[in-house]
Amino acid sequence: RLIPFMKLAIYAALVTSVGAFMAPAPSTFISRRTTSPIMATASPPAPAARKTPVFDEVCETTGVTLTRFMIEVAMLNPELSELPSLFSGIETACKAISNMVKRSQLTGDIGYAEGGGSINVQGEEQKTLDIMTNDVLKRALRFTGKLGVLASEEEDTPVDVEPTGKEVMFDETSKYVAVFDPLDGSSNVDAGIPTGTIFGIFDHDEECVVNDKDEGLTEAEMVCLTNTLKPGTDLIASGYCLYSSSCFFVMTVGCGVYGFTLDESIGEFVLTHPNIKIPETSKIYSFNEANLPQWDEPMRETVEKWRIGEGKSGNSFSSRYIGSMVGDVHRTLLYGGVFGYPSDKKNVNGKLRLLYEGAPMSYLMEQAGGLSTTGTKRVMEILPDEVHQRVPIVMGSKQDVQEVVDAYSAAGF
Repeated sequence: RLIPFMKLAIYAALVTSVGAFMAPAPSTFISRRTTSPIMATASPPAPAARKTPVFDEVCETTGVTLTRFMIEVAMLNPELSELPSLFSGIETACKAISNMVKRSQLTGDIGYAEGGGSINVQGEEQKTLDIMTNDVLKRALRFTGKLGVLASEEEDTPVDVEPTGKEVMFDETSKYVAVFDPLDGSSNVDAGIPTGTIFGIFDHDEECVVNDKDEGLTEAEMVCLTNTLKPGTDLIASGYCLYSSSCFFVMTVGCGVYGFTLDESIGEFVLTHPNIKIPETSKIYSFNEANLPQWDEPMRETVEKWRIGEGKSGNSFSSRYIGSMVGDVHRTLLYGGVFGYPSDKKNVNGKLRLLYEGAPMSYLMEQAGGLSTTGTKRVMEILPDEVHQRVPIVMGSKQDVQEVVDAYSAAGF
């Protein structure tokens, strides 16, 4: 009974792929993305504007696959012609990780790695799935032939991609730097709570240098390190996969935010949320309120006003907190609200990592029309001092996040 249906699905996929080359004339969307070459020894120069990517109506059509979407983007924007291969690797890894997470209770891939005691560079005990998903992503990205350096939450230092016999792997024109958190919220995975993968993609720049404080590193390690120490304004693309009631793939290449949902019947991510725009104000905040007494006074007072409807919007806010950044940010993008992990007396520099959590998610949030701040600085403009640097983060609906910024400014921070 399934054979006629499978033939029909294959035929439809072929027709859809051919249609990508018969698309109507493009229209231009506005991008806020800029970039600048970074040297770790000095402040970055003023960013130079990139060419604004061009999309057409095919990229706004619900039901188009992620594969065709990226082919269309590359066809209209030759400077992004190598991204489809890299996105294909990430897409494949997300499908594999989604299956691993769903089956972890059955396969026994739960609990702490090595029975406990396996610690990553941040001093956090690793779950079994932390290590497994990190390996899946490394393998998927390594064999795309487009990656030069990768950095992960589970790696002590950035990793230079090993040769695979393909010269293109080390062709300067085909190198990217990928940063990722392979399984955000992994501490909740054993309880079936939503988890996700966060990724960011930078250009690979071998002309960057590092300062003398890294003199203990080898030359190869210094190249890897420097290529990852970039602010969010240098991102080429970013996104996340959410493993929940459905598997979602949400991404940006600098022209808005697009959400895809995995259709397991055909094994493809299909566009379900074109050009996501976050509401400018809301009635929801998403924080770990157990830490509220330890927050900075401006942050604490702003949330207390929201609780009783005395904030600038006059809305009485409700609290919605999952404890997984991907899950909380996904809901915030769709419904509006404010998500954050502010600094407190215990975590004075915040808890979320700048390079592979804060910056990629901030890029998405800004592309959707929201804001992302530490309270005093735009997260996207912070130049990392180290790969695993932490920062306070408050992101979400524009007017509500601006209220937090104004509170810090009024308090003299």
